[in-house]
Amino acid sequence: MSLANTQAAGRGPAFKRILLKASGEALMGAQNYGVDVRVARSIAEEIRAVRDLGVEVAVVVGGGNIFRGVSESAGDMDRSSADYIGMLATVMNAVVLQDALEKVGCHTRVLSAINIPQVAEPFIRRRAIRHLEKGRVVVFAAGTGNPYFTTDSAAALRALEIRADVILKATKVDGVYTADPVKDSKATRFDYITYQEVLEKQLKVMDASAISLCMDNDLPIVVFNMRTSGNIVRVVQGGHGVGTQVCKELPEAVKLSRGQAEAERRREAAGDDDELDRT
Repeated sequence: MSLANTQAAGRGPAFKRILLKASGEALMGAQNYGVDVRVARSIAEEIRAVRDLGVEVAVVVGGGNIFRGVSESAGDMDRSSADYIGMLATVMNAVVLQDALEKVGCHTRVLSAINIPQVAEPFIRRRAIRHLEKGRVVVFAAGTGNPYFTTDSAAALRALEIRADVILKATKVDGVYTADPVKDSKATRFDYITYQEVLEKQLKVMDASAISLCMDNDLPIVVFNMRTSGNIVRVVQGGHGVGTQVCKELPEAVKLSRGQAEAERRREAAGDDDELDRT
């Protein structure tokens, strides 16, 4: 489903069911470690606004604000053990987010890929779908339950399992760029980009496994800046110019625009070559 073909912003939701991928760092706010409860509350209010539109919302939360299996803090720890600790970190973040969501009036269920019955329900696909159908926000914790898989891969997997219409990848930048916009002032943002381009250019959208899984199943991804208030609602309403959509095939208008830009670049290059020949 292309955002170019969805309803105009402000006229209602463009998607019926979404999966929001929020990093652990998003919950950290300006802190160096842990969770900023004010940020969690802000995210919860954004999610509630989407729920108020009648959209079914699932969330996969990361754990990088506490522990990441491939981080320096893992040292020479066995990778599987380190990854399991990272999964437990996502459970803690999920419970924090659940608390924030319920404080703003959203009925919420945490479903964990690791069995922790005291704090979360076990992940069962049909149960997750039923919760969504009843209007509850579902927070998926503990990744896929397997080491060597990131929460990006978990987001792609869970989105496919619950038949979500789109993955919303919340980041601290407003989309996918040709380079790191913090380090390169000349970096330009894509409005649309294909899965194949992401893989070929090795752009840091999601890990390659997650991108490949979405590509194989034609599941669109929208990368956007979650720190801008109201952006989740804007994306869900099909707002143009909000973030970058990763899709299987570019819209015709985008193909035409890129073709014209490439033709102009070639003409300029040819003109430079002619100028050198005359000197």
